[in-house]
Amino acid sequence: MPKQLLLLWAIICSGIITYFCLTDSGNVPAVSFPSIDKIVHFCFHFGFTFSWILFFKKEFKGKVPDDYKVYLISFIFSVFFGITIEILQGVFTKTRSADVTDILGNAIGATAAVFAAMVFKNQIDKI
Repeated sequence: MPKQLLLLWAIICSGIITYFCLTDSGNVPAVSFPSIDKIVHFCFHFGFTFSWILFFKKEFKGKVPDDYKVYLISFIFSVFFGITIEILQGVFTKTRSADVTDILGNAIGATAAVFAAMVFKNQIDKI
């Protein structure tokens, strides 16, 4: 798969997450399920991190001696992205607030994505 397509996909995922995290919470359907917010953060950052891993693996192919640097870059990028979103929620939105436990959910989702990428390394390398 061309790296430009992987980059486009990662950017689209990032944009969707940004939109849903910064939009007025009244525009998001209310779901009555315990801890749904943390599950959403986990899923968002799992997808975010995995998408960026796919792109960075293609971008750095042959330039980086092992995949661990790709995993680390993607993980750090995801965590900083999540922290930035939380800060923006606290500063620029009226219906949302910054929440440290959301950052934890983001980090757990990013960690799970890294482990999934390690488990499916052979399949990912064929992309």
